[in-house]
Amino acid sequence: MRVRDKPRQARQIRSRHLRLLVLSLTTLIAISLLSRLPAWSLLELRSFDYLSTVDDPRPPPGGPVIVAIDEPSLADINAQWPWPRSLHAQLVTQLRAAGARVIGLDIILAEPSTPENDNAITRAVGPDVVLAGDETLIETPQASQLIRATPLPQLTEAGAVTGIASVELSGDGTFRRIPGYEDGFAAMLAKVAGGAPETLPAGRLIQSFGPARSYPTVSYYQALDPKNLLPPDYFKDRVVLVGLSLQNAPAIDKGGVDAFATPYTVHTGKLVSGVEIQATIYDNIRSGLSIAEARLPTVAACILISVLLAATTVWRSTGWLTIATSAAALLAFAAVSAAGMRLAHIFVSPLGPTVAYISVVFGQAAFDFAEERRNKRQITRAFAQYISPDLVKRLSSDPSQLKLGGERRTLSVLFSDVRGFTTIAETLKDDPEQLTGLINRLLTPLSDVVMDHGGTIDKYMGDCIMAFWNAPLDDRDHALHAVKASLAMQAAISSLNRELEQEAAMRGGRPHVLKMGVGINTGECIVGNMGSTRRFDYSCLGDSVNLASRLEGASKNYGVALLLGEETASLVAGTYTVVELDRIIVKGRTVPSPVYTVVHDADIEALDAHRAFTQAKYAGTLAPSDPAFDRLAADIPELAPYYAIVREALAESGEE
Repeated sequence: MRVRDKPRQARQIRSRHLRLLVLSLTTLIAISLLSRLPAWSLLELRSFDYLSTVDDPRPPPGGPVIVAIDEPSLADINAQWPWPRSLHAQLVTQLRAAGARVIGLDIILAEPSTPENDNAITRAVGPDVVLAGDETLIETPQASQLIRATPLPQLTEAGAVTGIASVELSGDGTFRRIPGYEDGFAAMLAKVAGGAPETLPAGRLIQSFGPARSYPTVSYYQALDPKNLLPPDYFKDRVVLVGLSLQNAPAIDKGGVDAFATPYTVHTGKLVSGVEIQATIYDNIRSGLSIAEARLPTVAACILISVLLAATTVWRSTGWLTIATSAAALLAFAAVSAAGMRLAHIFVSPLGPTVAYISVVFGQAAFDFAEERRNKRQITRAFAQYISPDLVKRLSSDPSQLKLGGERRTLSVLFSDVRGFTTIAETLKDDPEQLTGLINRLLTPLSDVVMDHGGTIDKYMGDCIMAFWNAPLDDRDHALHAVKASLAMQAAISSLNRELEQEAAMRGGRPHVLKMGVGINTGECIVGNMGSTRRFDYSCLGDSVNLASRLEGASKNYGVALLLGEETASLVAGTYTVVELDRIIVKGRTVPSPVYTVVHDADIEALDAHRAFTQAKYAGTLAPSDPAFDRLAADIPELAPYYAIVREALAESGEE
């Protein structure tokens, strides 16, 4: 049967839930404040980088073709950059002849060159050509100046379309958003190609399509002679972008000409050329693949849901299952965020829900851990005075072994009492300090013996000690350990008597000789924390406890220092020689209970003679003149006082 302190448990549960509520509200407020920091925004964008590229999307079909001004072209053309504009004019003519629908030159032609070259490019361009412009904001302490570089007026007069090719970078230098230019380079490409939406999705997040060179790319020199160097109809009805694009994409730490970090840079460490970025912007505009960021109410709702899920996870307790559940929840947040980008083109950052969930779960886990440590310290303080340090360590490391409340289990209970201590106390009544010191010198070694043998000290009653074995920790050999402890206690008393004798001799006085009686009984008891909700003791009670106390008191009536109950004697008989002394009637019982003691020096014949002696005693056939008294006293000297007491009792009963 298990007795629980239900009101106390209810208070603990309410306190834990209140703490969890405060933690959840604190988390919501903290994340609301953190989300205003620029660093938080960058972390959200970095999560976007991973999630938008985790499935490695490829460019949609029918997208742009890149004509790269790359290393092979620089080697083949063998001319110093910038190349003559007449060469660009030849390229435009070849691309148009090859069927290109729109031609975008991601090359700034804002300054005049030679008249011959400028006239050549002017004759080549037309309404199907988009020329790159640039817009730069120069900030000085005195003012901010916006400089816009556009193609030569004669080129736009010839029908060429201008598109600003500048891009906006996030705080960490990564390109992620559609530029906010209504006349942006990619936007004008889409407009000329006939695929531009009514409203430009400026500021929305870009969906990247792979690392550098993910778009179909040919070298500049190949595009100058497509009939001989490229497959038939390679450019037919395609949007063609021309610009710098090195075959070996520059590393992010080295930088590059017209090359930028993109979400894929977190995987590759490589920059992507500006012309490929323009192709990416174009495809996002043309195919409607750009991604909107979730508005504040949506983000707040997701964080709130995350907090509620976390609170549900740790509502009852935290443990190893909490870690597995948390890992699954965090993966779910990332999966939902990725699904939102793919299916609805909306980015809800998993950062807020993830941090909220982790804060609540691991915050509560930290509280629970601290509570567990506090409980362990309480257990250590509660039991350090009663049981051995090894048992305290086992309890603190595994509190489940300690069943608070009450439970029914088999214990071996020991009572010890010093014979004649009342007389000693009366002698020392005028010297309380010496009396107190004597009690402490007595109880200290006896307590050490109990704890060294794995026992639990229940209480001290003056010079009496009550202890038990097999609680709070299991002890298969509890009876044996109790008996061993009792014998060690007798040895400790003998050692203390020798010290007291030496001290008395030095003072020229008489020593106080201490003698101890011990009773041990094994049986079923109720053990646990007993008392009130404000103060309790770890104790045991039951009929078996009462019998142990009775045995201790009766030991002096049999002239022995140790008296055992029947169950205890049975359990230790394989280790010690136990002999039956008598049968006594215990209060509340009608059947006599045999009592035993331990002897050390007795042969088999003497033990058989003792058993015959006790049977004759029970049968009432024993007489004071029986020679068995003297013979047994000589064969088993330890029991000589016992035989003398029995003979005296028989003699007194005969006289009566």
